[in-house]
Amino acid sequence: MPGGSDQTLRPFAWRAEQLYPDTEIVSRTHDGVFRYDYDEYGDRTAQLANALEEAGYGDGERLGTFCWNHHRHYETYFGVPGIGAQLHTINPLLPDEHVQYIVENARDETIFVDRSLLPKLEGAAADDPSAFESVERYVVMGESVPDTDLDAVAYESFVGDQPTSYDWPDNDQDRPAGLCYTSGTTGRPKGVEYTQGMLWSHTMALQQPQGIPVDDDDVVMPVVPMFHVNAWGLPFSTTAGGAKHVYPGPKPGPGDLANLIEEEGVTVTAGVPTVWLGLMEHVRENDVDLSALDRLVVGGSAAPEAMIRFFDDHDVELLHAWGMTETSPVGSAAHLKGSLADADYETQLEKRSKQGLITPGLEFRVVDDDGEEVPWNGEDFGELWVKGPWVTTEYFERPEANDLEFEDGYLKTGDVVSVDEDGYIKIVDRAKDVIKSGGEWISSQELENELMAHDDVAEAAVIGVPHERWQERPLALVVPNEGVDRDALEASLRDHVLESYPEWWVPDNVVFIDEVPKTATGKFNKQALREEYGDESLVEGRVPDDAAPGA
Repeated sequence: MPGGSDQTLRPFAWRAEQLYPDTEIVSRTHDGVFRYDYDEYGDRTAQLANALEEAGYGDGERLGTFCWNHHRHYETYFGVPGIGAQLHTINPLLPDEHVQYIVENARDETIFVDRSLLPKLEGAAADDPSAFESVERYVVMGESVPDTDLDAVAYESFVGDQPTSYDWPDNDQDRPAGLCYTSGTTGRPKGVEYTQGMLWSHTMALQQPQGIPVDDDDVVMPVVPMFHVNAWGLPFSTTAGGAKHVYPGPKPGPGDLANLIEEEGVTVTAGVPTVWLGLMEHVRENDVDLSALDRLVVGGSAAPEAMIRFFDDHDVELLHAWGMTETSPVGSAAHLKGSLADADYETQLEKRSKQGLITPGLEFRVVDDDGEEVPWNGEDFGELWVKGPWVTTEYFERPEANDLEFEDGYLKTGDVVSVDEDGYIKIVDRAKDVIKSGGEWISSQELENELMAHDDVAEAAVIGVPHERWQERPLALVVPNEGVDRDALEASLRDHVLESYPEWWVPDNVVFIDEVPKTATGKFNKQALREEYGDESLVEGRVPDDAAPGA
């Protein structure tokens, strides 16, 4: 018998409102902590939908957000795509020229903007008014509008007088519902559109045991920004599960996160490794109760093994996940197979340190430079290709990129990986970050994790620097812990790397820096490091012939 309605986002919100009307949504804002429930959330999204319809939206228009993680931003997640429009989350940490390009390319008609981010957006618009010609109005997320040259209205005024019920349309699953642009890339950001069906499929995959499942007794705090790939889909899956939301608001520090975990009973949270390095340091220095926390999801880059051990010691499962803007984003998670349940801790840790098993619903290949699939032996590696119902098959208005980055229905991810006999994927490096030295490859990520496992290192990044003889050599950029003797640390780091890797993997030089620069999504900004420290004089002559690659 044929199925019923198309696969769209609306049933997730409907279920939460009907089955869990009293479950809380908690939001840290500039004005303090705000809380309401799914019943009130339903009223508010209906008011937003009515306001948008009155403004003439609902047939595929793109509406942008320029916001932190909070309840009003969450209201746009279901309110905007629910009426048939497309939610375009804009990263406010991008350079102005990228923001200008993104708004112009997307042709946003309204932009929802936080008060604290209004000067940034206003400056970008003033520097290039033509990029913002499509924008009809700005909606400031709050009860009032500060002084601005933009044509702006307060969010509460925009929605406040609207009815609290709305006749939601039956959207088609192929209707565009979201738009997000890549960041941290060379050249212009690339847009990725998400249809209603893609977001539905991704949400259902997350809810499987081998995804990042959310139950109705969970308390979920997405630290990963809502402007970055829909906060990894957690606002949707948390709603689908009927769980409590906790939004950490503008620029939360480690102390803010610790307080929310304690006070709101957070059981699931997610973010990039740099966030959790800060929380680890805060926990070490303060009396923090992490007893409520069950799972901490890490993605964006590899988590050091020492981080997994740290949270294991606090009875918190650190779950490695992998994904991209192009994969909506979650594509794998490092759950242990049932056959590994009785394995010793070190064996389990080795599996959990990888990016894990492909999420049910996706397929992948690992392809070498000759276009051949590599064996699953944990040693051979190549580029990861993926395809599936929530993986994009083209970039928004970028046909020249489509020809290069898609083949046979697969997305060429640009991630260099190996796969072991059990099917666990391990990211060796980004294709642009792997270091090719003397015909052999060195993983910058593995070196970074090894350096950050040293007790005296706070952060470390490794880049490849051009070398006349060896093509490239690794250079380590290290942030030492406060008060550490740097000369002694440099020698110690060399010995530390040699414990696990051959001598030709040892960085030719260690440069101590105050902070590793980050991209707009919190990852290490390798491009900025290469621009500043890519001088071959920093590695010239440091490799002895008998320690050369292949010697």
